[in-house]
Amino acid sequence: MSQVRVQKISKQIERDIVDIIMNDIKDTKVGFITVTGAEVTSDLSFCKVYYSVLGGESRRDAATKALIRAKGFIKTELAKRLSIRKVPELIFEIDKSIEYGNKIDHMLADLRRSGKM
Repeated sequence: MSQVRVQKISKQIERDIVDIIMNDIKDTKVGFITVTGAEVTSDLSFCKVYYSVLGGESRRDAATKALIRAKGFIKTELAKRLSIRKVPELIFEIDKSIEYGNKIDHMLADLRRSGKM
């Protein structure tokens, strides 16, 4: 399958998952999740969905468990929305780039306050 088609499907899956999480899932713990991206394999068998959760470790764990519980529902809803024969298997992975960026910002702020920058 062409790379352009795979990228379009990835973007569509990302948009649809965001919509499903915001509008269709009733679990309040899922509300803390922000989908940051989706990558579909070239054979459309797997899709890695990257997400972040703002808050502490306990909020992240609760949101991750809620997302795993909702995985089947999300896949079923995707099947209704996508125009492909087989919906890829969803693999959810935490995107730590926002957390990493915040850590760097704090480090830079500390350096500015100490006068070393």
